[in-house]
Amino acid sequence: MTERRVEILDRSEMVEKMTGLLHLKPGETAIVTVDMHRGHLDPEVATMPAKAEDSARVIANAKQVLDLARGHGVPVIHVILVYRRIPGVGSEGMTAPFWAAMSEITDEENRLTLGRKSTVNDHNIEGSPGTRIIPALYAATDYVIDNKKRLDCFMGTDLDMLLENLGARNVCLMGINTNTCVLNTAFTAHNRNYATVVLSDCVASMYGDDLHEFGLQNVMRCLGWVLDNEQFAAKLEEGRRLNA
Repeated sequence: MTERRVEILDRSEMVEKMTGLLHLKPGETAIVTVDMHRGHLDPEVATMPAKAEDSARVIANAKQVLDLARGHGVPVIHVILVYRRIPGVGSEGMTAPFWAAMSEITDEENRLTLGRKSTVNDHNIEGSPGTRIIPALYAATDYVIDNKKRLDCFMGTDLDMLLENLGARNVCLMGINTNTCVLNTAFTAHNRNYATVVLSDCVASMYGDDLHEFGLQNVMRCLGWVLDNEQFAAKLEEGRRLNA
């Protein structure tokens, strides 16, 4: 395949104007963490690992945001992928043709996680350590949805109903992977008329930095907002004052 280089367009002026138009009232906002489990973020047990430096960055930044959000009364929802094993099939992930084909590749240089051991068929099987949320990111007041099966956190789960019950109109996303599960969930949130935010300091992609950047660009230029931790804190404080 011939490599093709494409320059990233500068849409910073549009992004800045759009950021000014975003309001995050705490009572109308929820944070959804996407697959922030040990299966991606704990190098000791991860079956589809992000880079170690990305894991450390994401965990530290996410903890900062989640602690801040809880202090403002913003609900936190953890959505995690958990697969059953099915006789004659293997993991439930194996019913997806692309993932089934990927499981047949045995050399590390051509796996989804370049240069890092990973497995599709054994990823996040129910009861395995990988299905557990990173302890530093969980609080007893949080909500957990643990029946995600594909790249979209809404598909086959009760996420939409929970957000409705919580009165959330703004959905702030963090987690793994920027260009797959986070991006898919951002599209659905947008399509369901939520104001959709991706927290850039709290996401990463095991697929590579190029696709991480693609995911962020796709959100900020097409369907939602991308905020770093400092911007998110400022928006939340601004929303608190508007609500006062």
